[in-house]
Amino acid sequence: MKIIKAGYEILTPIDRDRILKSIEETGRVCYRSEDRITEGSASEFVRGLVKRGHLAMIEHQSLTVKFICDRGVSHEIVRHRLASFAQESTRYCNYSKEKFRSEITVIEPCFAEINSPEYFLWESAMRKCEDSYFTLLKRGWKPEQARAVLPNSLKTELVVTMNMRSWRHFFELRTEGAAHPQLREITIPLLGELRKELPEIFEGIKVLE
Repeated sequence: MKIIKAGYEILTPIDRDRILKSIEETGRVCYRSEDRITEGSASEFVRGLVKRGHLAMIEHQSLTVKFICDRGVSHEIVRHRLASFAQESTRYCNYSKEKFRSEITVIEPCFAEINSPEYFLWESAMRKCEDSYFTLLKRGWKPEQARAVLPNSLKTELVVTMNMRSWRHFFELRTEGAAHPQLREITIPLLGELRKELPEIFEGIKVLE
């Protein structure tokens, strides 16, 4: 059994100038102010759109991110609407194969203190799940059947594509204090990275404790 930390990878190459210019070209159609486009005008224009709440215009640009998280967290992510998803399938992935190094991979719970009694209890439960899964496969069950004993902590890879407005809404919900701690573990640093890359779009989202 392999234990790893949750994480993410931004799959869309972020070309800030291209994204902002495209949003400006789209947004100025509303005002027929295309003649006001100048070198460097896109940043201020997009900031103005977001500040005024004219967020429909940023829907014209999207972003794709791959999350490495546990199955429980992935169930919360896929609840978001106006998004496209591709997720590692436990129906077709047979973790007893060499392709997966003949082991399951689980996500370390960020809220558990390493080497605490609770952590060892969790780890023991994960190993029992793995043993049961492999035993069922050996007895003839298909992966889609044996997966019934796999835990919520099982690692999954989930690719998510959303437009920029939907990403803003996603962060408003999934970084605040009531969000699941294992979701906040990946959404807060992701938002921080996107703020640096595209401040015009992602500034102003408060991370609430």
